[in-house]
Amino acid sequence: MLNNVCIAGNLGNDPETFYRNEGDSRTTFNFAFNSGRDQTSWIRCVCFNKTSEIAEKYLHTGARIAVSGYLKQNTWTNDQGEKRSNYEIIVNSIEFIKIQGETPF
Repeated sequence: MLNNVCIAGNLGNDPETFYRNEGDSRTTFNFAFNSGRDQTSWIRCVCFNKTSEIAEKYLHTGARIAVSGYLKQNTWTNDQGEKRSNYEIIVNSIEFIKIQGETPF
């Protein structure tokens, strides 16, 4: 089974980084991308360890990037007993996109 995604878009918020006792880091951010004619979609991105450190150091709200990784589906049951799910991208790499006349960082 092949599960690979590559999407270009903009960060909707500054990344949030969390550290575990073992020193491993986990960074999350919301990512907006064009999903059709005049349609914007949002997805949560999750980075770990070295990719997490890069995201924490260089990314900011509005940054234009491309992310590649794989889709992960999360499922749960809410307090009302309804089954819910969402998707997130587990990021393997980040590419910075420079727009003419704009400083990337």
